[in-house]
Amino acid sequence: MSTYVYGIAARSHPALPEGMGGVGDPPRPVRILSEGDLSALVSDGPEDLRPKRRDLLAHQNVLTEAGVAGCVLPMRFGSAAPDEDAVTAVLAERAEHYQERLRALDGRVEYNVKGNHVEDAVLHHVMAENAQIRALAEANRQSEGGSYDDKLRLGEAVAAAVKAKESEDAAALRSALEPAADAVSVGPESTGWLANVSFLVPRASAEDFLAAVERVRAALPHLEVRVNGPLPPYSFVEPGPAEPAGAAAGAAADTGSG
Repeated sequence: MSTYVYGIAARSHPALPEGMGGVGDPPRPVRILSEGDLSALVSDGPEDLRPKRRDLLAHQNVLTEAGVAGCVLPMRFGSAAPDEDAVTAVLAERAEHYQERLRALDGRVEYNVKGNHVEDAVLHHVMAENAQIRALAEANRQSEGGSYDDKLRLGEAVAAAVKAKESEDAAALRSALEPAADAVSVGPESTGWLANVSFLVPRASAEDFLAAVERVRAALPHLEVRVNGPLPPYSFVEPGPAEPAGAAAGAAADTGSG
């Protein structure tokens, strides 16, 4: 049976949740594996595990409970090793790296921020900013809608302007929030979102970061901004004992928890 890995902590962590339930149905008991100065939170790995809401929440709950008393390096949902020996071997092999990450991430959480245009609002914005588009639209209006070619020319101009605005607003969103964070990780492109960025934020100054988000919303009313967090810092931990290729960072964020 495989060994499912939730996260890595210092062996001296004061409150690792040994015995609590993890992924699976019924939930597999969480246990602690230690090697040197490090410990891993693990359980038996269920067969054919899928990213169902119940298991995503169970994974995140283990990390949240463990993270209350100290830093835990979160592994991505679905991380599994062949057995316990494989986990402890990696803890020994990469001890220096994990200890450095624990120091760097101590007292910090992740906020994932996605941005997208509000369609009607951005079209109005593009029209207001672009004299050429206004002229094309007015010419079509005066000619009772314009010819097919006229309509095509206007549509292409609007599409190009909206595309340029997406890049501009993605950069503006990141630059406005970056000063309130210790680090930034740009996530993979996400369908329907022009920006998908994670920010590493000191827990003590989380309110300052959220205030910066509200300032962005006020300054860019044509932009929909969605924030998930605070989360364990998934995007700021390099692959661990058994990270599956292509695992989604912060998958638990999309369950709506936090």
